[in-house]
Parts: sequence; structure tokens; C-alpha cells
Amino acid sequence: MKKFKKKVSSEPKIPTASLPDIIFLLLIFFMVTTVLKRYTGLQVALPSAEAIEKLESRRHISYIWIGPGGRISIDDKIVTKDRINLVGALMYDKRSADPQLVVSLKIDKEVEMQNVTGIHEQLRRADALRVNYATLFRKTN
Repeated sequence: MKKFKKKVSSEPKIPTASLPDIIFLLLIFFMVTTVLKRYTGLQVALPSAEAIEKLESRRHISYIWIGPGGRISIDDKIVTKDRINLVGALMYDKRSADPQLVVSLKIDKEVEMQNVTGIHEQLRRADALRVNYATLFRKTN
């Protein structure tokens, strides 16, 4: 009687030919579904204007909100009234890191002018002189 020899069995391998395609599809999926953080700031009632100009890019913008009662928020960081001199230091650091920085002021229409003047003085000290004022568009008839 003849004995049959056992053939050498090969181990099953995981096919990796389609792995780059799967990784690429996952990358596209996460890029499309990711939402970048937008600053929320304080709740302010913006004044209206008849002629406005939209900023071209949001890339080099730092937001300062001045809410009712003089509350100040810089890019979602609250600054108290007694520490208003920190505004200049924060903006100086931001301006040093990004020379193209534009400061967008979102000021409540009920805020007293002395609060706005204090912010202007701090921006002047920080050499952040490119300032934008956010408003709502008002149609004229």
C-alpha cells in the first residue's frame, strides 16, 4: 500500500492590495465630515450699517467681543474689566505670531464708548492697527 504524502499547506494571507484605497477613502471621509471650530464669543446685538464689506478670508482674523456691561472676550477667552491691560499683551503676542492679523471687533450697540476707547488704546499699544468692525446689513428703501 502506498501512503499519500501530506502536502505542505500554506497559511492564509490577508490581501493588502486594496489597503491604500481604503485608507484614502477614510481620509477623504474624515476631511469632509470634520467641522472646524468657530468662535462663539459673547452674545452681542450688532449695530446695523447701510454699506458693509465682507472680509475675504477668515484665516488671519482674531475676534474681540464687547458685550453688554463691558464684558470682553478675545477668541473665546473672557477678560474682566479690571484686567483690560491684558488685551494689549494678548494681541501683541498674536500680532507677533501673525503679521497679517486683522482684529475684528464685535461690539454690542449698547456698549459705552469708553470701553471701546480702552480696547482701541490697547490695540494701538500692541501695534494691531488693522481693525474691522462687525455690523449687520440694513437695506435702504
